[in-house]
Amino acid sequence: MNSKKWRVNPMGMLTKVFALTSIVTLGGIISIAVAQGLPQQAVLPLSLAEKAAVAALDKCASGGYKVSVAVVDRGGNLKVLLRDDGAGPHTVDSSSRKAYTSASLRRPTEHLAQLLTKFPSIQGLRDMNEKILILGGGLPIEMQGEVVGGIGVGGAPGAHLDEACAAAGLQSIGAEPKGAQAK
Repeated sequence: MNSKKWRVNPMGMLTKVFALTSIVTLGGIISIAVAQGLPQQAVLPLSLAEKAAVAALDKCASGGYKVSVAVVDRGGNLKVLLRDDGAGPHTVDSSSRKAYTSASLRRPTEHLAQLLTKFPSIQGLRDMNEKILILGGGLPIEMQGEVVGGIGVGGAPGAHLDEACAAAGLQSIGAEPKGAQAK
């Protein structure tokens, strides 16, 4: 797997060539470039993002709540967005921003809201960028000790209910509890 070869390129310069290895898994083929010092990160697959979103939506629907659920990757990029029939139009934005906030700051959004109340000197967190929303209902998605994304729920009658639905999404994919949802 660690096959490095030296070759002379057309300009007569000696260059090192790294092998590209493919590994077949249940989810498909993963190609890994074998290179010295190249960091590797876990990625939240679309299939798990979808599963988490559906489980969160189902949990809220079972309580009679019309919500939207968003799942983002570690960089805050949207992977899945589900809006239940009858959910308010604002829930699309709030769920996406909660998911972004929890992935970006690697904390439950309810925990961040409590911190802002206790420590007014950190109010600037709210204004870091237009995607931040510090309101309960967003949870980081942590798997194998690494934050790989975030899930956000918006539309239930209370942040604690949004968070409970998001936690159901985490549970459905075996994500590790982090912070407030570990209670």
